[in-house]
This record gives sequence, structure tokens and C-alpha cells, in this order.
Amino acid sequence: MRRLFTFIILFIASLGLRAQDVQYSQFYANPLYLNPAMAGASEMTRIGVNYRNQWPGLDQSFNSYSAYLDHFIFGANSGIGIIFNRSEQSMANLSVSEIGATYSYRARLGFRSFLRVGGQVSYMDRDAYFGDLVFGSQIDDMTGSIGDFSGENLGEDMRHQFIDYSFGMLFHNDNFWFGASAHHVTQPNISFIDSEISELPLKLSAHGGVKFDLSGGNSKAFYNQRTGTRELTFAFNYKNQGPFTQLDLGTQVNIQPLVLGVWYRGIPLKETAIPNHESVIALVGISLGGGLDIGYSHDFTLSSLGNANTGGAHEISIRYSFLAGSAKGAGRKSSMPCFKY
Repeated sequence: MRRLFTFIILFIASLGLRAQDVQYSQFYANPLYLNPAMAGASEMTRIGVNYRNQWPGLDQSFNSYSAYLDHFIFGANSGIGIIFNRSEQSMANLSVSEIGATYSYRARLGFRSFLRVGGQVSYMDRDAYFGDLVFGSQIDDMTGSIGDFSGENLGEDMRHQFIDYSFGMLFHNDNFWFGASAHHVTQPNISFIDSEISELPLKLSAHGGVKFDLSGGNSKAFYNQRTGTRELTFAFNYKNQGPFTQLDLGTQVNIQPLVLGVWYRGIPLKETAIPNHESVIALVGISLGGGLDIGYSHDFTLSSLGNANTGGAHEISIRYSFLAGSAKGAGRKSSMPCFKY
């Protein structure tokens, strides 16, 4: 009963959260989802998949999936990509699917400084089955029996489709990067009811960081094959969507082929009635050679939800990078210092 009561509370909260975007802990392993300007940013061809299992300790599930493909065209200084996202919430059988096309352009600002700008257009589909939901108006106060009609203006199976737009920019040199992105710039209507308006809030993100080379200049690289790498990186990602704000602060150490990292998610200095300390995230990644990278992370819940045995969140990323097509112009490759995961 306690687990059911906990989930009901989380589900009510999630009705608002599901109007927000899914947030991945390994967002740099999902670059097109973070910022359209990152399409082709590795200046290779990348194929990646991501999976997130939120609150596995509960009887109901919150699962998110993502897959992307991007490629850099040296002759055009451009990156192109496609991305597929899907999230599923079992209690109302609510799912959100997205397929998007992304383009970015790289401009050289100096000898080793670059500015990338990008945009994305997506087709979105929201699907929900409300036939299993029970509303208070269906329950007889005297007998506790459940009636057939709730009085709610909802069909059992409902779908809603719309077009969505996102934009972003990214500045970087060999050791520093800063980016900003805006998703849902037209704030499309996501209501299942034709007569109602429920806008998907604009999501703004600012992210950046700095990398320190600990190898003493002994690191060697040939495309995606690296040896002797020793790097320490610090980064942040600030997000705002509607009334919600969130800040991720983290560090990763890259001792090829192993990457170890830790993130803090919350607003540590903000004065609110309810402390906004959401989670600490531990991450481990490994490069298996030939361009294959695998990452795993776990969110350890710090908020009051942690007392309800939600189980935090598990997340897995798999990425394969390679040089495809013509290598003409590959000598003009830039070096991206971003986190690997």
C-alpha cells in the first residue's frame, strides 16, 4: 500500500513533469538531444543509443529511449543528423515519440576557435490510454463501488501529433566550450482535448566546461583512436523549462580507455521551502577500441523521494564512431573538449 501511495504521488507530479522533457544523466552521450549545434561535432560519423530506467523500485515504470546518427561533411563545414526519442509511462500508458532532422554549420573564429550553430525540426507523437484510470467521481461514497462514467471529457485511447523546432549554438577551442540551446521555440499545443490549450514550455539550456590535459603532451590521436590520454574535465548544464530550473555540476577523469565521473543535480544555493537537492550521479565509461564506447550511470536520489525506495535511475549509453566517406579536408579537424558521457 505504501508503494502504491508513493507512486500515486509521483504520478500526479509527473503529469506536470511529462509536460517537461526527459533529462538524461549522460547528456553528452546524447549530443543531438542536448544541443542541435552538436550535430557532427565529433567530425566523424557517430551512431548512438541511450536507455534510461527511472524509479525502478516502483511497481510502475518510467522508461526513456534515444537513438541518433550524425555525420560531418568536411567540404561543407557542416554536420547533419537524425534523432529518435521515446518515453513511456506505464500507469496511463502514456508515450511520447519524436523523430527529428538536425543540421549544424561550423565557422572558424581563430586558429583553434570555432563557433557552431544548428537547428532541428521534429515530428512529435503523444499517445495515451485512459481506459484504466479511476477518477474520484466514479467512486460511490457509501459502497465504494466504481461506476462506469467519470464525467471527464477523455476518450480511452487518444493521440496528438505536432511539429517542433529547436536551435542551438556552441563555441569551443581545444580546452574550453560553452553552448546554449532552445527547444520547443513555438511552444506547441500538446493537449489531447481539441478545445483545450496546453503549451509545451520553452526549454532553455546553457552548458559548458573546461578540460585539463594531464598527459604532459604525450597523448596521441588518430581520428577516434587515442593512446596515453590523461584528462580532467569540469562542466555544468543549467536548464529552465516553465517553472522548473535545474543545475548539473560534474567532473570526469579520462584515463584511456576508462572514464570515471560524478555529477550533482540540484540548485544548491537557491532559497526555497523545499530543498532542491535531487541526486548524485556516478558514472563509468569504457572505450572498447575501434570507436566503440559504453557508459553506465546510476542516479542516487537525495530528495525526499529517496525515502520511498524509488531505486534512483539506471542509464546506459552505447556509441560507435568512425570516419565515413571522403576524408578530404580532414586535416582541418577541430578538437572538441566536451565530456564523453
